[in-house]
Amino acid sequence: MSDHRGLMDGVYRYQRHIYDLTRKYYLLGRDGLIADLDMPDGGAVLEIGCGTGRNLIAAGKAWPNAALHGVDISGAMLETARAAVTKAGMAKRVTLAQGDACGFDAKALFGRATFDRVFISYALSMIPDWEAALAQAAHCVAPGGRLEIVDFGQQERLPAVWKRALFGWLARFHVAPRGDLVAVLADAADATRGRSYVRVLYRGYAIRAGLCRP
Repeated sequence: MSDHRGLMDGVYRYQRHIYDLTRKYYLLGRDGLIADLDMPDGGAVLEIGCGTGRNLIAAGKAWPNAALHGVDISGAMLETARAAVTKAGMAKRVTLAQGDACGFDAKALFGRATFDRVFISYALSMIPDWEAALAQAAHCVAPGGRLEIVDFGQQERLPAVWKRALFGWLARFHVAPRGDLVAVLADAADATRGRSYVRVLYRGYAIRAGLCRP
């Protein structure tokens, strides 16, 4: 955890100040995920890899009765998130905590072990042990709840030269789209007795995926 935390703090120490402005042009599908959360009244949502808090603030606006929680490994990002949440007037609704996506104690951090909705937006592609993070996320979903994921896809319906250029550029920022996400998600669904789904967006540029617990 300490190595990855140090890497993320180093990457985002300065980028965090322009992160939301620059990422809105290519982190596609985030707002669609938030709009589709279909939060139960008074339900609880957890974002794993919450970064600057941008998505939690959007979720708070879309679902005004939801209790919002976010966990991130980067202290630098959480500093920015806390300031953003306060500026948005959501400090009393949003609980932020530092933790490793691969193995945090939700009960200790947030006072609850499971959530009605858990989502991960463009974070699995940055987590070295992303399979463990996905399994952890699945176990944070309450019965009857959902895990929702959006991330870079495999660009399967786009030109090969585009894929090479994009993957090469992403690698400079320690980002690696996960080619076996579908299979790993299916295993996580089996482990929680749930069912998984996958939807390809923008000709493979992005992928929406998730699981539902009975």
